[in-house]
Amino acid sequence: MAPQYLLDLGIEQPNKVYANLSPAELVEEAVKRGQGILAANGAISVDTGEHTGRSPRDKYVVRRPATEGNIWWGKVNAGVTPDVADRLLALMAEHLRGQDLFVVDATAGADPDYALPVRVITPYAWQGLFARNLFRREQTTGKDEERFTVLVAPKFHAPAEELGLKSSTAVVLDFEKRLVLICGTEYAGEIKKSIFTVMNYEMPLRGVLPMHCSANVGQDGDVALFFGLSGTGKTSLSADPERGLIGDDEHVWTDDATFNVEGGCYAKCIKLSEEKEPDIYHAIKFGSVLENLVLDAKRYPDYNDGSKTENTRVAYPLDYIANAVPGGRGAAPSAVIFLTADAFGVLPPISMLTPEQAMYHFLNGYTAKLAGTEKGLGKEPEATFSSCFGQPFLPLAPEVYANMLAQKLEKTGVPVYLVNTGWSGGPYGVGERMDIRYTRAMVRAALNGSLKDADTFVDPVFGLRIPCEVAGVPNGVLNPRDTWTDKNEYDVQARALAQRFERNHNAIRGVLAEPKPETAPV
Repeated sequence: MAPQYLLDLGIEQPNKVYANLSPAELVEEAVKRGQGILAANGAISVDTGEHTGRSPRDKYVVRRPATEGNIWWGKVNAGVTPDVADRLLALMAEHLRGQDLFVVDATAGADPDYALPVRVITPYAWQGLFARNLFRREQTTGKDEERFTVLVAPKFHAPAEELGLKSSTAVVLDFEKRLVLICGTEYAGEIKKSIFTVMNYEMPLRGVLPMHCSANVGQDGDVALFFGLSGTGKTSLSADPERGLIGDDEHVWTDDATFNVEGGCYAKCIKLSEEKEPDIYHAIKFGSVLENLVLDAKRYPDYNDGSKTENTRVAYPLDYIANAVPGGRGAAPSAVIFLTADAFGVLPPISMLTPEQAMYHFLNGYTAKLAGTEKGLGKEPEATFSSCFGQPFLPLAPEVYANMLAQKLEKTGVPVYLVNTGWSGGPYGVGERMDIRYTRAMVRAALNGSLKDADTFVDPVFGLRIPCEVAGVPNGVLNPRDTWTDKNEYDVQARALAQRFERNHNAIRGVLAEPKPETAPV
């Protein structure tokens, strides 16, 4: 007899249900089924097939009366009717009939006052291990009615024409039924980000700010937040051996604290080295999940080989990082850092923002999407603007999150910095990626307070205040114009990017000025 929670989903006859297995058991089942192989470092190595990144154009939100007025409808949140969602669920349930299923019960959110129970159901044992790594393993009690279920059918391709979907891949969020449906993709990042989207819906309604950022804490208890999109350095910069790691990607800021949404890390592996990122390098061991890595004849990962995708990944538990904070919580932030990977090579490597500039850059959320992070991106990075440094995961309008952040910055006076981890000396293909050792030195200077009274100069194009000196960083690196051989070309590129900022910001203000439903939460 199937468990009641499967019967409730219409899955009446699974073959065998494996609930809450240990990492060793999940690895064993994955290898036995040919879903992955053990790499030489002990991690299980898997391929995700056609999809090696997220499919944001295939994300949908179900239009139901209780939640209709809250959602920021449009390009980010396309709507589907309840009939379509119910039909998709029935088709997925039929597809999963007779299959072995792996179930993981976990939690999103390290603060028990805000924790969200999560249940992941998938036919892939390695995805069960992924979920076990990425979500928190402590269990909540008495909150079954709050649980979100993520049902995954990687090999099921939705009948797009019949259901009116864009493709046979679908990620459908039903906030009223507390259900996520994922089909047509084996990429496990969809599981992680769907629950982050849920937290981005639920937390503002409860008066706290969810954030697409990493967080770490110093020996004196000072907490730093690192906002940024994939590939900008959130994971690498937060994994600092001199500071405790709270988490690498998703957090919540309450009145007096910061807590991690997740129980693990999902780090990019491309060009990973023991020298530059020792914490991440040594976290790749038994119990970790490698995605789309090329292994040599002896099964050692080649971290420099991006032939499958530039978006090679590893998922590991937070406690695989030696200095991770066990409880996943810290004080309210003492510093906020916005990360960007500027493909044009014109933004300074570090600058200090006024409160007004902080909101401008938060709403714009500029970076370059690096190849492979999403389906459809080619070999070249693409400049992009993503509100709140996480637009694909915002079910509510950007102003909801921006207003909450502005209030916190005004109340606390926390300093905000913009750090460019992208290119220097020219655009992508001409210049070079900023050396992570210099970036670490700049971040440490920001966090230890040495930039507070530093001599600065103002960039004439972007109006950003740049320090004249930073310990451990060559002075010639700090002014991006100085790093270019052709200064006139720099001026052209800088003005072009500044104009892109203005066009995007004007477009955002136009969208936010549109009338909102009376039931909008903010």
